[in-house]
Amino acid sequence: MEQRKEKVWFITGSSRGFGRVWTEAALKRGDKVAATARNLASIADFKEKYGDNVLTLELDVTKPEQVKTTVEQAFNHFGRLDIILNNAGYSLVSTIEEAKAEEVKAMYETNVFGPLTVIKAALPLLRQQGYGHIMGTSSNLGHVTLPVIGYYCSSKWAFEAIHESLAEEVKQFNIKVTIIEPGAYATEFGSQDSLKFAEGMDLYTDYKAKFFEGLASYERGDPNATPEALFKIVDTDNPPLRFMLGSHNLPWVRTAYAERLAVWEEWADVSNSAQGKGESIAI
Repeated sequence: MEQRKEKVWFITGSSRGFGRVWTEAALKRGDKVAATARNLASIADFKEKYGDNVLTLELDVTKPEQVKTTVEQAFNHFGRLDIILNNAGYSLVSTIEEAKAEEVKAMYETNVFGPLTVIKAALPLLRQQGYGHIMGTSSNLGHVTLPVIGYYCSSKWAFEAIHESLAEEVKQFNIKVTIIEPGAYATEFGSQDSLKFAEGMDLYTDYKAKFFEGLASYERGDPNATPEALFKIVDTDNPPLRFMLGSHNLPWVRTAYAERLAVWEEWADVSNSAQGKGESIAI
């Protein structure tokens, strides 16, 4: 049997949640990892346990110069980067009316522009080596939405669209793209470190309390059950563009799209009537 070639990973947000679980799992199976986090002390234990197989680096994805330097340092250290995994992110808790513009922008800096900066820093290196696999942690909320975390949902919709376009653009360079879409899992994502709260308005207090009461009843998956599924994605020659993590996503998304299609079909005659006379557009 042909021996599996070890992978070299670059992972953001390695200090907690899926980032920590996947970093450790990759190291345990014999891969090499450039593990990054804003606080280097939070990932120091990886170095103690896995020695030369791990390179721990301080990284704040909202700092473009640091991103570029860190990605290049990891590439030069290992001689290649097989997988770029963007995992850093957080959720803003707010109704649409409550959050200030600067709070929304700050979340987008981490959830959208941060991963983009990492991708842009990595692409020249991946083209140089002739291959690569860009992966990003999105959410089932990249297809559906919930109230109270609508801005977080919007960041994942943007994340999905960017990666879908990217996949077509970099296919010519033998670079693959996969969007990982977890459902609800028992990670630290719901902790104070991963949530930021906008200043509330009294008229939404009861509404938000009921929302969180309902959220608490969600069945959450075991994050430690996810690495083998992730490894099947990175080890295949033809990974999917989108990969749902967990068993609850597909039924929810299937229902949501069925409802959307039904409404579009119901209004199709009105939509079609707005087409007017067709004209060729010179490009």
